[in-house]
Amino acid sequence: MKKIILTLGVVSLIFATSCTQNSTTNQAEDTQIQEENHFDPKGNAPSEFTISKWQDLKNKMPFEDVRDFAEQEKGFIAAPDYKEIMADAGHVAWSMSKYEFLLESKDYQSIHPSLQRQAVLNMNYGLYEVMEGIYQVRGYDLANITFVRSNTGWIIFDPLTAKETARAGLELINEKLGERPVVAVVYSHSHADHWGGVRGVVNEEDVKSGKVKVIAPEGFMHHAISENIYAGNAMTRRLFLQYGVLLPADPKGHVDQAIGKGTAAGDLGLIAPNMIVKEDIQEITIDGVKMVFQLTPDTEAPSEMNTYFPEMKAFWAAENITATIHNIYTLRGAMVRDALNWSKNINEALHLFGKEAEVMFASHSWPRWGNERIQEVMRDQRDSYAHLNNGVLHLVNQGVTLNEIHNEYQVPESLQDAWQARSYHGSPENNSRGVVNRYLGHWDGNPANLIPLSPYEAAPIYIEMMGGSDKIIAKGRELYNNGDYLLAIEILNKQVYGEPDNQEGKDLLADCYEQMGYQQESSSLRNAFLSGAFELRNGIPAGASPKTSGPDVIKAMDTGLWLDFLGIRIVGEKAVGIEFKVNLITPDNGEKYLIELSNSTLNNIEGFTDSEADLEITINRSDLNLVMMGVKSMDEMISDGTAKTKGNVEVINQLKSIMIHFDLRFEILPGTVPVGDQQFNRNPFQQDMPAVIGGE
Repeated sequence: MKKIILTLGVVSLIFATSCTQNSTTNQAEDTQIQEENHFDPKGNAPSEFTISKWQDLKNKMPFEDVRDFAEQEKGFIAAPDYKEIMADAGHVAWSMSKYEFLLESKDYQSIHPSLQRQAVLNMNYGLYEVMEGIYQVRGYDLANITFVRSNTGWIIFDPLTAKETARAGLELINEKLGERPVVAVVYSHSHADHWGGVRGVVNEEDVKSGKVKVIAPEGFMHHAISENIYAGNAMTRRLFLQYGVLLPADPKGHVDQAIGKGTAAGDLGLIAPNMIVKEDIQEITIDGVKMVFQLTPDTEAPSEMNTYFPEMKAFWAAENITATIHNIYTLRGAMVRDALNWSKNINEALHLFGKEAEVMFASHSWPRWGNERIQEVMRDQRDSYAHLNNGVLHLVNQGVTLNEIHNEYQVPESLQDAWQARSYHGSPENNSRGVVNRYLGHWDGNPANLIPLSPYEAAPIYIEMMGGSDKIIAKGRELYNNGDYLLAIEILNKQVYGEPDNQEGKDLLADCYEQMGYQQESSSLRNAFLSGAFELRNGIPAGASPKTSGPDVIKAMDTGLWLDFLGIRIVGEKAVGIEFKVNLITPDNGEKYLIELSNSTLNNIEGFTDSEADLEITINRSDLNLVMMGVKSMDEMISDGTAKTKGNVEVINQLKSIMIHFDLRFEILPGTVPVGDQQFNRNPFQQDMPAVIGGE
């Protein structure tokens, strides 16, 4: 295997898109069915059982409803003459050619027919008119970048993940429609694919001076940084599975990310907003454009807002309403979202704005035109989230448990027949389990599951009682050959945990995962199954896993959040018997913290110091940023006088000796991570980037 460098934070998910003018040809009656050679030498074609399921779905799903294709193409102005956007660092930030196989008028039985339809629809690429005065550049990143024409310039909504792709989007619209200055930027919510490219469209000096307004919902800065810090390393590792990071763009690999093709791998930055929307409904006029903002906290993101343009009768749905049912529980990990609250916020938007809106557009997917169509989509999505909440709790209150709900909960047939209510990003199975977890937690009520053995501990007795690995593999192969993939997975999973070095067992389990992946409508589930198959067959590619720290994100991080994460990095066994107190004072921002180690636990409290502390460190937060970014060490700061100390400086060495940096490439599936891979050395107090892949 090639060495692949996997970078914490924005992992290189470089997926391509292509032009969509002729995308409706995928729906033609003479569509060919074709399966290409597999990218993995151990990979398989769809089985007869997968093909049978594919054919059944193809015959019964409402493919005669092609309104989405007309809406997806409407307003197309121009595509650029390039297919790659280069990062300033020299690598490819965004490629536009990898997914052209989706436009070849072929059906692939290795792709759920509904997911292939969504993958084709997500092939938008170029500049589109939403209505006179509102435009979008689509296909430059996971999200869309939106331009609203004001009296003298552009108001930009959601400037993508990377500076390079956002800059390219601005250049495209200025080239095609005439150059105009950017007068304002709106961050619709706190996920990084909606703000990370801001430095590609404005400069920070203009924002600080007030020349350019940057508008965000209340709580934006806190949630943009904090949401993914504490478990960020685990989240990033898990997004390898959800986002199919190791899979090539291929009919048997990665085909879509539900709300776009993938995430750009460029320079992520952040400029703090200078205007905060604090009221539930707040009207703001910028350069002649009247906007009514609707705060929608704890929906798709903890900090989010919709926007209505009353003079244009245009409704911006942020990421609350896209062309899919989203994640309530996201596979990479995050706090479970509130499906009922999400539904209520859509309902409020419907009654505030949806009754008169003539166009609805969003940060992903494509717009909807006409009031009747807008209300249809809003109601179907409102009802989908509400039914998910209510239907699951209806079953839970009759005794259905966390480990049963995904086999019991059913989306109403009327919603199953609506494309806008299909689950390409989320899935009914995992979203239903998320609802149970939100209200009742992980325990299913069975005492056997109160203190379960780990899979490694439990597996040997299963192998022994089933007569050994040979019998398990033989039975697993029989089940695989009969199309009973979930039953085969049940026993082969035990075998693999009991014998992680048994490649025959891992390969057979991978075969089962692969067929399950082909059958999934949700891109997240597809990617997870196919990525699991890849890892079992090939292992995680060898190579170093450097952790990067973006300056904008580090500068925006609360000092207390950084100290909290230092506490998470403490190795408890190494801290036994060590106790100390440290006063940390940062004069340039007026902060002070008392840090205390006791009982192998690092605590901190803002606003307090202790006159009997073992050590006092005084350092400007602007200088501490360099330590957090890994540019300089704390020892260097003390040595050159940048940081001033009083007391026992040895306390710093004690703290360094009991902390670790987390390895991104930890093992999830047994026997898949090479032993002894070299890791990049980092300063002990360096802060890793959060798991900032957005739109999840």
